[in-house]
Amino acid sequence: MVTVRLYVEGGGDSKRLKTQCRRGFRKFIEKAGLQGRMPRIVACGGRQRAYDSFATALDAGTSTPMLLVDAERRVTDSSAWEHLRKRDGWSRPGRAHENQCHLMVQVMESWFLADRGTLKAFYGPGFHEESLPSDPSIERIVKADVLDGLARATRKTSKGPYDKGPTSFDILAEVDPSKVERSAPHAKRFLDTLRAGSQG
Repeated sequence: MVTVRLYVEGGGDSKRLKTQCRRGFRKFIEKAGLQGRMPRIVACGGRQRAYDSFATALDAGTSTPMLLVDAERRVTDSSAWEHLRKRDGWSRPGRAHENQCHLMVQVMESWFLADRGTLKAFYGPGFHEESLPSDPSIERIVKADVLDGLARATRKTSKGPYDKGPTSFDILAEVDPSKVERSAPHAKRFLDTLRAGSQG
């Protein structure tokens, strides 16, 4: 059986945060109906490290690697690799297939906006849903507005204003993938690829 290794952006430089990153993505993917067909999740920290780790794994040929990183801005190209070439200057490795590259558009936190009920339950009293961006097409919402909206919506809660770190992966573990898929075409593409077996 081919081992799929998913190289994800996230987890910073600490062992603890990388563990939380892996847990968050594992829970999210499991809830998408992939129990028993889970990839091995590798939390890489920064996006450059994720790309480099993916390319190294591709050259090694011992597994089927996949790359998952933030788009950082709206995606206008049909190819995720082309988006990353323009945005980051990354070339598509020669042996890489198109469906081995996936984007969180525009950032991972965009996915949270698809499941406001979970955000409200997670933060509890003081959560101000009206401060979140209102566009139901979450991939159109620019990164700054996503993060600012989350910070404003949560600033009066007992957990304090949203900030990247452990909290982000705790929320990821709770959100409903089916709601994310309905609102984010790139998230659906990612999960559908896993369901299909992640083959080239």
